Amino acid sequence: MNEPYTGGCACGAIRYKISAEPMAMNDCQCRQCQRESGTGHLSHLFFPRSAVSVQGEATHWDLVGDNGTVKTRGFCATCGSPVYMIFRDIPDVFVARAGSLDDPSRYKPQNVIWSAAGHAWDHLDPALPKFERMPPA
Repeated sequence: MNEPYTGGCACGAIRYKISAEPMAMNDCQCRQCQRESGTGHLSHLFFPRSAVSVQGEATHWDLVGDNGTVKTRGFCATCGSPVYMIFRDIPDVFVARAGSLDDPSRYKPQNVIWSAAGHAWDHLDPALPKFERMPPA
């Protein structure tokens, strides 16, 4: 394990430290992620929740994905920054937003999901494997 992954919101009210390597890293082009990010996709790092420490209080809102998965998104009530996501049905996973990392260069996308909802102007790495929806489990 390299240095822990650290990050938080823009104003510093929410901070996290993660003492594990990501299990996966992906860019998601679904409409939910587009709306949350205000652009063409969101970039996610998936970690074991047991390796995560969060300081500060996030505001949460739930959203149901196309497959019925309840996604709880955590953001800062002060600055509005999206910071993380957790899943009701997968409680051992913590998803950090790549833009919330102190060192975003550590984000190395492995694939693109929901490419069917992508826009021509959202130029992602053409070498990445793409899945029209969610990849097979």
